[in-house]
Amino acid sequence: MTVTTDTTGGLVEAVAPGSIADEIGLEPGDYITHVNGRELRDAIDFRYLTAEESVELTVVRGDEQEVVAFDKHPDEDIGVSFARATFDRVTTCNNKCFFCFLKGLPKGLRKPLYLKDDDYRLSFAHGNFVTLTNLTDDDWARLEEQHLSPMRVSVHATDLELRRKLLGNPTAPEILAQLDRLGEMGIRAHTQVVLCPGVNDGAALDQTIEELGARYPTVQTISVVPVGASLQAEERMSAVEGMDACDPPYARAIVGQVKAHQKNFRERWGEDIVYLSDEYYLTAGVPLPPARHYGDYEQFENGIGMTRWLVEDWKKAKKRLLPSPPRPVSRPSIAILTGTLIAPVLSGLFAELSELTGVRTQVTAVTNTLFGSRINCSGLLGGADLLAAARATDADAILISRYSLDWSGTRFLDDVTAEDLQRELGKPVAFVTSMSEVVELLQDRLWFSRPLTIGAGPNQAGKSWIYQVDPADALEVV
Repeated sequence: MTVTTDTTGGLVEAVAPGSIADEIGLEPGDYITHVNGRELRDAIDFRYLTAEESVELTVVRGDEQEVVAFDKHPDEDIGVSFARATFDRVTTCNNKCFFCFLKGLPKGLRKPLYLKDDDYRLSFAHGNFVTLTNLTDDDWARLEEQHLSPMRVSVHATDLELRRKLLGNPTAPEILAQLDRLGEMGIRAHTQVVLCPGVNDGAALDQTIEELGARYPTVQTISVVPVGASLQAEERMSAVEGMDACDPPYARAIVGQVKAHQKNFRERWGEDIVYLSDEYYLTAGVPLPPARHYGDYEQFENGIGMTRWLVEDWKKAKKRLLPSPPRPVSRPSIAILTGTLIAPVLSGLFAELSELTGVRTQVTAVTNTLFGSRINCSGLLGGADLLAAARATDADAILISRYSLDWSGTRFLDDVTAEDLQRELGKPVAFVTSMSEVVELLQDRLWFSRPLTIGAGPNQAGKSWIYQVDPADALEVV
């Protein structure tokens, strides 16, 4: 059958070897337009509609269309990765938040970064936070039919008037009623409050935490995160009445305020429920909560518990380091390029690593010139800043946070590629997420003498490129 109209449906990016998709002959570049006769809107539809024993896929390849039928277990994965989660247009944000980070983006970044999505499907599929201000009756019907749980919801304030002010949206619906409606459907929610000092803190923050916490278990978690102030955003936010900066005394006050709610929720529900961004503890200079505080780290990618997880990971990783033999005169050196916020913590961890292995380490805090110095996390460092810092060191190899790269693991925010950086430096570069991965790298004798091969492909978010080490190549100290 010849296809005469523009192809819709999902573009297949990859097919898992040995999977059902591989067996029926699907290939990258194919479009899957229908499942059992129903048109696909996104990857969620595909997952939902293929959870059957008998499946028919309508597949378009070039100008030809065919229907492929097969049987499977309802829970068996077909083995397809799509180029995009949504096959139709992404729902964009209808709010005008004065603190919107995207509004403060400088020119020249990757084009997708400027898209203000507020699509509940991306909340379910990728963990994006959405405001629920643009849901239609059809959206609510689909949420109930497909039970898209959990959702991640940006609340900011439960007081309706204040929330509308924060969102810049005078018609934003009542968020508590929306959360109650999700609860009636059996859908759970992880919520966030972007805290703007002098605007939605103080009594307003108490109200928000109390009213959200009262809705446990529908509201599974509440994260309180600091407003991200780029150079452009700082200028815009300075005009907001009452808007203050988050300095150490303010951070300590927030830690104390939230701690009281955590105690109350533990007594009431047996869970802390409300969690603070790591930035508050690090800025305040107070100890991090213990690992048990974070439970399953449900809001890890929102900056909740990342530092504690890193510390706990190092405790496990260093147990693998055996007593060191007499050390050679010359040992390799590593430069760790990181954001200014986490640099003191990493300095302590890598000092221990040096003591145990003899590998010389240097933690370099990289100032963010792309967004401004107030943006202090590693994940928002641009390639140009990292390249400049790497050039200034004479280390044998470079370590960089994996979170500074995009989903596919190929580009930084400023469109510099990982391969660009590797080529410019002419020395090994690795992108890691944990101290365990660092230890794995050190197990490879050859890592310090060859470039790292950076592989790009589907579903690589959160992954690093770690060699499978032959025991014969392992350093004697590990």
